[in-house]
Amino acid sequence: MPRIVGMELRQCALEAFCLPDPQHKVEAVHRLHQLTTTLDLQCNIRLFAPEGPGTPVRPLLVEPKRVPRRSVYTAEGHAALVHSIAHIEFNAINLALDAVWRFGAMPPAYYRDWLGVADDEARHFSMLQTHLKSLGYEYGHFTAHEGLWNMCTATQHSVAARMALVPRTLEARGLDATPIIQAKLRKVGTTCALECVDLLDVILEDEVGHVAIGNHWYHWLCKRDRLDPVLFYAEVAALHGAPIAKPPFNLAARRAAGFSEAEIQTMLSST
Repeated sequence: MPRIVGMELRQCALEAFCLPDPQHKVEAVHRLHQLTTTLDLQCNIRLFAPEGPGTPVRPLLVEPKRVPRRSVYTAEGHAALVHSIAHIEFNAINLALDAVWRFGAMPPAYYRDWLGVADDEARHFSMLQTHLKSLGYEYGHFTAHEGLWNMCTATQHSVAARMALVPRTLEARGLDATPIIQAKLRKVGTTCALECVDLLDVILEDEVGHVAIGNHWYHWLCKRDRLDPVLFYAEVAALHGAPIAKPPFNLAARRAAGFSEAEIQTMLSST
C-alpha cells in the first residue's frame, strides 16, 4: 500500500467519518472542505476503518417500525419530524465521507465531488439542529433508525452499487418526499412550521445536485466497467432489496438530477 505523505484528503475524510460527536464531525468536514485544493490526494491507497461511522450515544437507534409516529400539528410532533430529517442529514454526512475514503481508483473529481456533498450535508444538519434548539429540543432527543446506513454497509464492496442504490435510490426518494412534507407543514401554518418549509427548500435544491452527482458517477462507472446501466441497476437493486420508488414523484427534481426519460418511464411503469 502506498505511504500517505503529509495531510492526505481521503485519510482526513476517514478521520472525520470516525468522529462520534456531531458538532465535531460537522466542524471537521467544513475544515476539510476548505482545505480540499491544498491537501494531497492519493486515489489508489487502500484505507480501513471500523465497521461503521462514529456516532453519538443518542439518538437511540431502533427498527424503523418502532419509531413512534407523531402528528405534525403538535409541538412535539413537529420537533420529531425535524429530528428525523436531521438524522437523515447526519447519516448523509457519513455516507458522503464513506464514498470518499472507502473507494480507491477513482478520478480526483470524484473525491472532491463527494467531499462537497459532505460539506452540504453538514450545513443542512446544522440548520436543522438550530431549528430544533429553537423548539426546545436537540439532536438525540428522539429515537431514530439506521435504514439509510444499512444500504451503505450492503454496498461497501462496490462503488458502482453504492452509486446505484444510495444517491440514485435512497436519496432520490427524498426528492419525492420533501414536497409532501412541505405541504403538511404549510397546512400547520405556524411560524416554526413555515420556517421549516424554507429550510427544506434549501435542502431540496442541494439534494438535486447530490443525486445528480450520483447519477454522473454511476454512468461513468458503467461506461468504465462496461456495464449496462439498466440491467446492472436491476441486478443490484434485487440483490440488496432496494426499495421500489412509489408515487407521487417529483419528476421535475428527478429530471434536474439527471434521470433520463427512459429511466423515469421505467419507474412510472413499475408502480
